[in-house]
Amino acid sequence: MITDMTQGSPAKILIRFSIPMLLSVAFQQLYNVVDSVVAGKFVSVDALAAVGASYPITMIFMAVATGANIGCSVVISQLFGAKNYGKMKTAVSTSILSIVAVSLILTVSGFLFCTPLMRLLNTPDRIFGDSALYLRVYIGGLIFLFLYNICTGIFTALGDSRTPLYFLIASSLGNIVLDLVFVICFQMGVGGVAWATFIAQGISSILAFSALFLRLRGMPSDENDPLFSWEMLGKISLIAIPSILQQSFISVGNLMIQGLVNSFGPAVIAGYSAAVKLNTFSVTTLTTLGNSISSFSAQNIGANKYERVHAGLRAGILLSIVIVAIFTSLFFFLPDKMIGLFMSEGGEEAMLSGVQFLRVVSPFYIVICLKLVCDGVLRGSGAMLQFMSSTFTDLILRVALAYLLAYLLKDSLGIWLSWPLGWAVAAVMSIWFYCSGSWKKHAVVSR
Repeated sequence: MITDMTQGSPAKILIRFSIPMLLSVAFQQLYNVVDSVVAGKFVSVDALAAVGASYPITMIFMAVATGANIGCSVVISQLFGAKNYGKMKTAVSTSILSIVAVSLILTVSGFLFCTPLMRLLNTPDRIFGDSALYLRVYIGGLIFLFLYNICTGIFTALGDSRTPLYFLIASSLGNIVLDLVFVICFQMGVGGVAWATFIAQGISSILAFSALFLRLRGMPSDENDPLFSWEMLGKISLIAIPSILQQSFISVGNLMIQGLVNSFGPAVIAGYSAAVKLNTFSVTTLTTLGNSISSFSAQNIGANKYERVHAGLRAGILLSIVIVAIFTSLFFFLPDKMIGLFMSEGGEEAMLSGVQFLRVVSPFYIVICLKLVCDGVLRGSGAMLQFMSSTFTDLILRVALAYLLAYLLKDSLGIWLSWPLGWAVAAVMSIWFYCSGSWKKHAVVSR
């Protein structure tokens, strides 16, 4: 259902809009979590490490998809808020055509550089083959990943957070079933885990695109809108390119951290793989809340209703505190139970590494949530320079401190400590940018 977020109670609208998005990200994260659980429980700890070793590389591709999602969502939200439906439809078709082209280019590049990247990360020989296999299948499905993410961005820009949820529930359940069938029944190992994700993600993206096409056909338009516009691509790129760069640099930073983690051996890799999946689950949930605030802010900025943006941010902070309380309680007080979801008996060293990571980072989720909520307003307004500044600061600090502290402590604990330190500095910057009010000058489209 399309929702005009420029009318009605900001808190109620944001909560109704955010809850399906939060459920969507929960099911989307099931893809990665279930892959790791099945690999660790039904294959081996080395299989868990193999899936985890390829994870930072897959996140580079996810970074491009997420950045494109943000770029199209902000522009389409502002046009929708301004009731400019003709240009909005052009923005939609331009986004889809562009992202399909990008996905094909990255697929070819991914196949060419898959092995060198795995070598660059110091992936241990005993898990290299399975890691490379998982990564190649993942790369083969990039067009589905990109198409689904761009459709999700368009749906949320139109105030519809429920339709993507329905597709994700179905595809996530399908992924779980296929994981179990391929690994337990057909004994396909890590390859079965990869193909299960490929098939489930492919079906989800095709269904999402079909639903979006039908939805847009029913929307009014006063002109013969072009399917592709270089001018519109330029407006989308003003948001998308900085977002892609920001997300990509984060992924490159994660690659560097993964390389450092790999130097501590397969057991630490396995523990980190399980813990970072849980950490990504929580942070992505908070990021999704920030994205809902971004859509809410963009629509109201397009309608020149800035007072509603402030009300939306306050509601977002309260909702994020509830989410933080849940994740912090689980990860800090029950970390062994959470890590135990990913592995069977015999992975004691891996278990200890994963538990240590969660207990170090989870108390600081309240810090990163404040940054992500403020980032939602910055992105929604098009203030990408401020948004990128705080995020790059977090990244640079985390990578530098990870190497420094790991060297000084001679232990992987030094890597874990870099997370909260980087988050704290970046959060202060994002809060200051929001409070300064400079974001009000950055709307990328006009009525």
